[in-house]
Amino acid sequence: MVDLNRVKTFVVVGAGTMGREIAQVALMSNLFERVILNDINENALITAKEYITKGLEKIESKGKLRQGLTSKSLINNLFTSKNLITSIKEADFIVEAIPEVMELKQDLFKELGEYAPEHAVLATNTSTMSISKIAEASNRPKQVIGMHFFTPIPLLRLIELIKGEKTSQEAFNIGIAIGQKLPALKGKRYIAKIEKESPGFIVNRLTIATSLLFNWILDMATDKGIPYEKIDNDFVSPPELGPLAKWDFLGLDVICDVMNYFVKEISPEFAPGKTLTNLLKEGNLGRKTGKGIYEWVEGKPNIKTSEKAGLFNSEQYYAIQLNEGCRLLEEGIVSGYKIIDDTMLAGMDMPGPFGAGKRNYEKWSLMLEELVKTTQINYFKPCEMMKSGAFLPLRK
Repeated sequence: MVDLNRVKTFVVVGAGTMGREIAQVALMSNLFERVILNDINENALITAKEYITKGLEKIESKGKLRQGLTSKSLINNLFTSKNLITSIKEADFIVEAIPEVMELKQDLFKELGEYAPEHAVLATNTSTMSISKIAEASNRPKQVIGMHFFTPIPLLRLIELIKGEKTSQEAFNIGIAIGQKLPALKGKRYIAKIEKESPGFIVNRLTIATSLLFNWILDMATDKGIPYEKIDNDFVSPPELGPLAKWDFLGLDVICDVMNYFVKEISPEFAPGKTLTNLLKEGNLGRKTGKGIYEWVEGKPNIKTSEKAGLFNSEQYYAIQLNEGCRLLEEGIVSGYKIIDDTMLAGMDMPGPFGAGKRNYEKWSLMLEELVKTTQINYFKPCEMMKSGAFLPLRK
């Protein structure tokens, strides 16, 4: 059993979207005496505190805070600071939530290793990167875990908990115990325990595989003058955000950072296409700048039509995800496909690929072969486990 009474000070480094939402659920748990939010940017800290206060007040107004708690009492436990060393000097548990750039993360973990108390667990919220490489820089890799949250964190149930090569079972268990105590409005937290790391872990490994298709579609739509919303409407019905609008929502700079990481780790075919590259050069990063693939008005993409392009279907999307899920099984990242489906449902609010894939893997394998011919993207080739149906007995 893990004794969480010893975890009194919870520190989040990085006050962007992820950092402030992690701090908010840490406060909502009422588990810690202090939640400290650290960032080098004073304005980011001010904005984050306002965001958290409003978030807690909204949840309180809906009667969703645990009994006996008030937004005011919880916000009193939040402290903000620009000074990293003073922020972490008494930390018991630290979560890093800075941009997805390996060098930045390694620089930070070097400092965490030097200045955090010896017993502190150091968690990275990286969505794709190697826990082991980040941990190396800290000089205390046993204490480092991956703890990948999904935004909106107060709402969605999933946390992916990942071991690096040298992560101790004790640090991993503390991460699991804390994760389970962080509330989610959609229900009980689901902790996906990932014993062996891989780029993108589970959710992002599957969704970034589909980004290869959307990257290609985006460039094709640009070349042929097809309105982007028509492409999104092939996959969803407005006002639900389609895959391209979701990229804008998350930030095209973040999407490109992740793609570039996959270029190095998995395949050069993940390189951002010319449309994304041009938008980045122009500084049009999506919702946060008001313009990206779409114009954004009052936090929503300006979608002018509900017409579909009629070029793509959601089965291709699931076929790509089934193929990637089978690769995870082949690589021994997970022992069974139920973990993948449960993780996708908890993190993305959508079914994983294996439910339908069990019935359709032969048809979908042929669909992927055709997709390779259409797009010239070889990564779509179905792997042996998918083509043969060898995944079928590997449920758990």
